[in-house]
Amino acid sequence: MSKVNVHNEWDPLEEVIVGIADGARVPSPDRGLFALDYCEHHESPAEIPSGPYAPRVIEEAKEDLDDFVTALQRHGVTVRRPSMTDHAQRFGSPSWTTDGEYNYCPRDVLLAIGDMIIEAPMALRSRYFEPFAYRRLLQEYFDSGAQWISAPKPQLLDHTYNIRPVSGSVLNNHEPIFDAANVIRMGRDILYLVSCSGNMLGCRWLQRVLGDRYRVHPLVGVYEGTHLDTTIAVVRPGVVVLCPERIRKDRVPEIFKKWDIVWCPEMVDTGYSWSYPRASIWQGMNFIMINPALAVVNVLQVPLIRELEKRGVDVLPLRMRHARNLSGGFHCVSLDVRRRGALEDYS
Repeated sequence: MSKVNVHNEWDPLEEVIVGIADGARVPSPDRGLFALDYCEHHESPAEIPSGPYAPRVIEEAKEDLDDFVTALQRHGVTVRRPSMTDHAQRFGSPSWTTDGEYNYCPRDVLLAIGDMIIEAPMALRSRYFEPFAYRRLLQEYFDSGAQWISAPKPQLLDHTYNIRPVSGSVLNNHEPIFDAANVIRMGRDILYLVSCSGNMLGCRWLQRVLGDRYRVHPLVGVYEGTHLDTTIAVVRPGVVVLCPERIRKDRVPEIFKKWDIVWCPEMVDTGYSWSYPRASIWQGMNFIMINPALAVVNVLQVPLIRELEKRGVDVLPLRMRHARNLSGGFHCVSLDVRRRGALEDYS
C-alpha cells in the first residue's frame, strides 16, 4: 500500500517529512531572488546579504526542529528527514548560475495529494535542485506504490520576473511555476494562490494533472507575497483561520462563506536577527494540525492559541525561534505525506 496518502490538512497524521537547517544560507544575487524576496529592502540585487546564516541561528533552528520531531513521534507520527546538501556549491542552466539555499521547508518543494507526490516547478533558481535532497524518500514512496511525478522544469529566464511591477504579477505566464506551499488541500477542493511564487499557468497545469476528481480554485488578488499558509490555515471542516491583513471580510473565498471564520488575532513578534525579517509577522499563524483536535503552534502566539482552544482544539505549544529569519513556521518545515482518512467532498 502506498506510503503517500493525504487528502487534507487535518486528518490524523501518520507520516511527515520535517526539514533540516544544516548549511542554510542566503543564495547569490539574481533577478528572481531580488524580485521575489529582497526588492522591498534593497535597491539592486547586488545588495542582497548572501552567504551562510549565523551559527547561532542554525543551531537554535536545529534544536527547535528536533523538539518538533520528538513531539510528533510522541504522538505516534513517523518522521522522515531530507538528506544534507552542500548549498554553497554552484550550479545552473545554459542561461544562469546560482548556489543553493536550504532544505528547511519541504512544504515548498513537494506537493502530496492523494497517493501522488509532485516535485514542484519552483519560482527561485536557487531551489532548482532542492528536490534531490528528498530523492531517497521519493524512491521509497514510489516503491510502496505512490505516484511520483515532477512538474516541467521551468527555464526561469530573466524575463520570467518583473521587478516591482506597477500592475500585474512578479511572475509572468511563460511556463508553469509554483511552489508547493501555494497549495492547500481540502478534499476534492484544492486552493491555489496566484502570487509571486505561483502563476496562473501553474494552476492550469495542476488542474490538468489532478483531473476531474479535484477542483483547483485559483485565489487571485488575495496576497501577492509567496505562500498561502500564512494567509489561510484550515483547522478542520467548518473552521478556518484567515489573515485579516490580507483577506477583507467582503472578499472571503466562496468556499469559506458558511464556515466558522477565525480572524487571526494580533501576532506576537517572534523576532529576527537582521535589520529586517525574511518573513512577515504572520508566520505566527503557520501551524500544523496533528489531528482535527490537536495543533502545533508557536508557543509565543498565545492569542491565537486561545482562539483555537475556544473551538475545542488542544494546542501543543513549541518554540520556533527563527521562523522570520529562515521564513518557515511549523507548517512550512513539515510535509504531511500520510494522514488516516479518505478523499471526501467538503463543499
